[in-house]
Amino acid sequence: MRWRARGAGAPSRDEDGFFHRGAEVTRIEAFVDAAFAFAITLMVISIDQIPDSIGALRQALKAIPSYAASFLLIALFWRGHADWSRRYGLDDRISQRLSLLLVFLVLIFIYPLRMVFDALFSWISGGWLPTTFTLEGVSDLRLMFAVFALAFGSMGLASGLLYLHAWRRREAIGLDALERDLTRHAMLRWAIIPLFSLASLALALWMPVIPGMPWTAALPGCIFFGLHGVQILMPIQQRRILARHGLGKR
Repeated sequence: MRWRARGAGAPSRDEDGFFHRGAEVTRIEAFVDAAFAFAITLMVISIDQIPDSIGALRQALKAIPSYAASFLLIALFWRGHADWSRRYGLDDRISQRLSLLLVFLVLIFIYPLRMVFDALFSWISGGWLPTTFTLEGVSDLRLMFAVFALAFGSMGLASGLLYLHAWRRREAIGLDALERDLTRHAMLRWAIIPLFSLASLALALWMPVIPGMPWTAALPGCIFFGLHGVQILMPIQQRRILARHGLGKR
């Protein structure tokens, strides 16, 4: 196993409480960065759909909200991997395999991601913002949510496993007490994603549409708003961990 250790010339912590162990960019880290950039390019740019008129340009501009939301969600996973690389500096086989799994999943994830956000913004705008696909019925909607939950949950699981691997190597890496607490917190933060995704998948597959309440068909997607609320609260706990170790403010 190989990792990039913290040198004697780096006595200070980063603002997130970790020492910087990822001074050198490994080949797998560079590959992951390139793959995420490629995924975003696939999502945003389509050469065969370049607007050829003002009307087509206007329609293309209406897709910006969906692009932006998709970009931010993909960036969440990229940032998670970048932080992991900087904090732990691991470059062993398990780290490489989990990183490659994350790349594989993000390249699959871009398609259901765009579909879900296209549908969301079209619904919010009453159809003014366009979609690039057609849903034939509730069964299509359920399938879209199920695929999204599988992809999103799998990416969250892969990210969580990277942090779990770092936790298992805590002695070799040399994590101190603060970094160990923060690593446990990071594992919990990523574990929440597959848990919510499992709940969404269960609703998509087995929850019947209640007569007179057609909006219940959208519950598998709406449940992720709860995930957003939980993720907003997680930085509060992180600040408490830092304060408990004499850093930051409560």
